[in-house]
Amino acid sequence: MATRTARTAWEGSLQEGGGQVELTSSGTGTFDVTFPRRIAETAEGTSPEELIAAAHASCFAMQLSGFLGEAGFTPERLEVTADVTVGPDPDDGGLHLTLIKLTVRGEVPGIEEAQFVELADKTKVGCPVSKALSVVPMELDAALD
Repeated sequence: MATRTARTAWEGSLQEGGGQVELTSSGTGTFDVTFPRRIAETAEGTSPEELIAAAHASCFAMQLSGFLGEAGFTPERLEVTADVTVGPDPDDGGLHLTLIKLTVRGEVPGIEEAQFVELADKTKVGCPVSKALSVVPMELDAALD
C-alpha cells in the first residue's frame, strides 16, 4: 500500500514562531504556517485544519464515487466541502477539533435522492479519513443538484 509524507520545519515559540509545511511525497507545494493564523477568524495561510479538510473532502469524494459505482451509478459530478472547526479543549487545554461538517452535492444520473443520501451516509463513516477522524463529531448535508 502507498505511504505519503508531509514534513514541517518550525522555528521559534508558539506565538511568535512559524514554520513551513511541505507536501513531500508529491512535491506540489510548501506552505507557511503560524499559530496566530491558525486560530484567526479569517484564513491568511493554511493550517492543519485546512489540510485535514482538504484530505477529508477528497477522500469522501473518491469513496462516494466508489460506493456509487458499486450500486451501478456513475456520477457526472460530486462537489464535497469539508468544514473543520478547531476550538479550545475544555478537558486537556490546548486545542481540539470540535466539528467536521461535510456537504456533498451530486449530479448522478438515474439515482433517487434517498439512495444518494444513504450512500453519502455510508461514506461518512466508511472513507479512510472519516475513520481516522471518528472521534470528532461529524455532520453531513447530502443532496442531488
